[in-house]
Amino acid sequence: MSTLEKIQDLRQQITYNAAEHGDHVWLVSPETDLEITFREAAERVELIAANLKAFGLNQGDRVAIASQNCIGCCLTFMGIIYGGFVAVPLNLVAGTKTIRYIVNHSEAKLIFVADHCAKDINDALQGISKDIRCVPLQYEAGPNWNEVALNSDIGHTGANLTADAIGLLMYTSGTTGNPKGVMLNHANLLAAGRFISSGHTITQHDRGLCILPIFHINGLCVTVMGSTVSSSTLIMPYRFSVSVFWEIINKYKCSWFSAVPTQFSYILNQPETRKDLSHLRFARSASAPLSPNIHRDFEERFKVPIIETMGLTETGSQISTNPMPPAERKIGSPGKAYGNEIMIGDKYQLSVASGVIGEILVRGANVMQGYFKQPQETAKTITELGWLRTGDLGFMDEDGFIFVSGRIKELIIKGGENIAPREIDEALLEHITILEAAAFAVPCPDYGERVEACIRFKETLNAPLDVLYDHCKERLGSFKSPDVIHILEDLPKGPSGKVQRLKLLELIYPTCA
Repeated sequence: MSTLEKIQDLRQQITYNAAEHGDHVWLVSPETDLEITFREAAERVELIAANLKAFGLNQGDRVAIASQNCIGCCLTFMGIIYGGFVAVPLNLVAGTKTIRYIVNHSEAKLIFVADHCAKDINDALQGISKDIRCVPLQYEAGPNWNEVALNSDIGHTGANLTADAIGLLMYTSGTTGNPKGVMLNHANLLAAGRFISSGHTITQHDRGLCILPIFHINGLCVTVMGSTVSSSTLIMPYRFSVSVFWEIINKYKCSWFSAVPTQFSYILNQPETRKDLSHLRFARSASAPLSPNIHRDFEERFKVPIIETMGLTETGSQISTNPMPPAERKIGSPGKAYGNEIMIGDKYQLSVASGVIGEILVRGANVMQGYFKQPQETAKTITELGWLRTGDLGFMDEDGFIFVSGRIKELIIKGGENIAPREIDEALLEHITILEAAAFAVPCPDYGERVEACIRFKETLNAPLDVLYDHCKERLGSFKSPDVIHILEDLPKGPSGKVQRLKLLELIYPTCA
């Protein structure tokens, strides 16, 4: 067994990286050009863990982080887990009520707070009776320990870790009800990183670009864990900005990045880039189905392959991926199972034949340990045989490629016929004027539900509604075409940039929701 295969927890991985690749740069800040090597990172991570121990925290205690992407945030996340504690990233766009719920439900003992988050965190803490300590978090330097008093000597970084120890408590950005806390242990996190690095052939020589927030599973487990496990470099800007995106790619010779479909749409809508992209091996799409139109247009324009994938918070992100070129990829599919098993199941979670639509189920080393303090929800989601029910509908073709038709909860049932919203989305996105589109169900006395859709035009383009209705009928037929198309300035999105379809009914028809 190789040294890498013997690594069982994140502390061992960080120690290995420092010993074997100490001088190799891990993190780079485009805003300041600060570079942190794996050796420097290990030293700072160990100090963070030791200081947390000095607070009197016990192994397994939850520690929250409120910050945008930055080197300090990334090192703090690692320091929490390195010390045997549980990191709780806070979704900064979730609103005060949800942040308060997460802090309270997770029983967080301490919160690292970046300056720009201070007001939101203070407002959230107003509704919590117990005392929760806050430590200022600086973008590059990390925790500002000078502003807090420690209780004991900082010479000890915590008890021995195991692969089964919970390292991350990530709350899902649900569209209804309170978010659920997904528990991922060290083995889950390492498996997630390994599936990314091996599935995309990422090596130490690669340079990734992190443009998704690391309080979201894609940003955290794909780019941060992927670069950690592969001992490669990660460029980490404070936020995604389409106006400087290609400039950063070019300046830092990035070889890959992971994005969501909305970001690919924004990038395509920008003026032509004249940057050298010869070093960019691939782009990776996840978190929502990618429109085949956008997929083809991006590859044709930039000559960079998009590797479409599928993942969930409950699986530490990736469960399937298209193979890397020159192997065959299938546009419209998030690929084949990678690192785990995928089954298409009927309502009893029994396997169905190739080409038959059912629920997508997954089983493997990356699957969560359950929902925090919600055993009943866990039992509904993970079957007795260990299959995690994704809630996504789709089918598997004869080659093993998965095709997603939509979410079970988002399915439109018109006159007894199932209509996948994604089919309407893709038809609308084929129109040259439309930047974003999302179909949704509206209660209807005649058909049970009818089809409506919200769209956002590209910045300098628009079209009459009757043209759009004709466009849909030509591609979908009258029955599936939207009865009403609503034009919005923006569509509601979650922290990853994914359109929150279930919020559209409430937005358009508040009394119906």
